[in-house]
Amino acid sequence: MGRGEKSVTDKELFEAYSRDVYRLCLSMLNNRADAEDLCQDVFVKAFRYERAGHDYLKPWLLRIAMNLCRTHLKRAGNGRRKELLFFTLTRFRSASGPDEEAERKEADSELDRLFRKLPGRIRDVLLLRYIGELSLPEIASVLEIPLGTVKSRLHKGHQNVKVLLQDAEAYTIKGVECID
Repeated sequence: MGRGEKSVTDKELFEAYSRDVYRLCLSMLNNRADAEDLCQDVFVKAFRYERAGHDYLKPWLLRIAMNLCRTHLKRAGNGRRKELLFFTLTRFRSASGPDEEAERKEADSELDRLFRKLPGRIRDVLLLRYIGELSLPEIASVLEIPLGTVKSRLHKGHQNVKVLLQDAEAYTIKGVECID
């Protein structure tokens, strides 16, 4: 859906974007039950607002989701989000046995820990780019920052991830180029 989304019904809106909103919530909260609850809250909130003023609904919904997740995390006091690296790396790997699955989980846990070292503003951009699969202008819209700032944070994020992975030295990802 792109321009012309103004006449979308609530049901169509939910069917079109619920997976994207849920994935973002899950990646930020690292808790399936909380992600499901917040995903529903996003749509309840979206259904209450007039959508006619929004040309692109996906970035609008993801902005609502990010804000609700941030509020939830602040209230919960943990302030931590499950992030991009875990999902990006696990998408490319498949475990064929229990040993490989255990190794993958251990590596994912360590990679997630390393990724959390990134500044929050950079993590947000990486999260929206690779988990939310948004374009750079859409990310700028969601975060309400200039496009140049999005590009700068994305570049810094890529550099920081490389450094974190190089520092860890324990991870070899076969057949997968790390973020360039």
